[in-house]
Amino acid sequence: MHNGFNKSAQLYEEAARYIPGGVNSPVRAFKSVGKTPVFITKGEGAVLTDVDGNTYIDYVGSWGPLVLGHRHPEVVKALQNCLEIGTSFGAPTELETVLAKMIVDALPAMDMVRLVNSGTEAAMSAIRLARGYTNRNKIIKFAGCYHGHADFLLIKAGSGALTLGVPTSPGVPASTAEHTINAPFNDLETLQDIFCQVGEDIAAVIVEPVAGNMGVIPPAPGFLAGLRKLTARHGALLIIDEVMTGFRVAYGGAQVLYDVEPDITCLGKIIGGGLPVGAYAGKKEIMSAVAPAGPIYQAGTLSGNPLAVTAGIATLELLRRPGVYDTLERKSARLDRGLRQAAADAGLELTFNRVGSMLCTFFTNEPVTDFDSASQSDTKQFAEFFAGMLQKGVYLAPSQFEAAFMSLAHTDEQIDYTIEAARAVFKEIKK
Repeated sequence: MHNGFNKSAQLYEEAARYIPGGVNSPVRAFKSVGKTPVFITKGEGAVLTDVDGNTYIDYVGSWGPLVLGHRHPEVVKALQNCLEIGTSFGAPTELETVLAKMIVDALPAMDMVRLVNSGTEAAMSAIRLARGYTNRNKIIKFAGCYHGHADFLLIKAGSGALTLGVPTSPGVPASTAEHTINAPFNDLETLQDIFCQVGEDIAAVIVEPVAGNMGVIPPAPGFLAGLRKLTARHGALLIIDEVMTGFRVAYGGAQVLYDVEPDITCLGKIIGGGLPVGAYAGKKEIMSAVAPAGPIYQAGTLSGNPLAVTAGIATLELLRRPGVYDTLERKSARLDRGLRQAAADAGLELTFNRVGSMLCTFFTNEPVTDFDSASQSDTKQFAEFFAGMLQKGVYLAPSQFEAAFMSLAHTDEQIDYTIEAARAVFKEIKK
């Protein structure tokens, strides 16, 4: 029995008096699905509980990092022990080195790592490092990939690949946008043209190896390898943004899964076990340019704080146990297979993309390989799907263009319930 959303609605109304839009991150507002947000009181395993007493099977997982589920006992115990010691010192701790070594050991191409506080900070710092190291200014990003809200990343393409970038938000100077080139994802031919014309000015290409901010879009065969060859040929750096995919699609991230060697890697989410954290890692020669070892400045009072680092260590220790990713694959394949069949049974022609424990249902019958094809999705139908699933106790990301995440805490029974709920909602949509 669903208890409605009265208390959530009241809390949202109050929050809107003190917080812009009533939320501290835009997608939480549920605007794209035409609803007001659900306020959560508790997470346990794969289940969320809201202020109205409704429970949900959670496929958001705090937007990816809770691969173990909510409140895993070993992570909670580690955090409780940490609280006996302290929460922040603004000074080095041994824990920081322990986590840094675990990250470097997991990523064969990376020699050193700098901990920061968020994925946005990691990407911003990685790009500054690339520009300082190469003594070049321009960067290439891909349409639909998100790397945080730094000014030079909130850029959309102009009328052609090499026209000046256009800010997507007020407050971003046009002079900042001119150094960012927006290219289509999975399109090596266009990228080659760009490098042929301005390759000597390009400091770096930054890419989500599996695009997770326009749904879930895997790299086309040869795309990542092509990026590696192009950047190396022109003296630019390859930055792989694994804030979402790192330790999610494989223990060493997408770069291990797809056998590609970046110059710099951005990390976040899982390496803090769900607490605020980020990191950028790279080859020793490049990372040695970061202050205080080198001249490229970056700092953070709370970087590597004991709580986030402790949760990260506990999480990575659990993830490197044998069979973990096999279990995630089995559970994810079960959900993916069931959703495909449920849609087919309802007579809906949809597109399903999945890489490991990241998956997305696109409300389009065409293949989704880039931003333009993702944009063909029927967002009204997705909003109906979202609302129906929420009513049935399944919590999905409130946007067509976000991923769903499987966790080790999801049971087969919860997965099967999700499939049957989707079957019923698909049939309603088809009507």
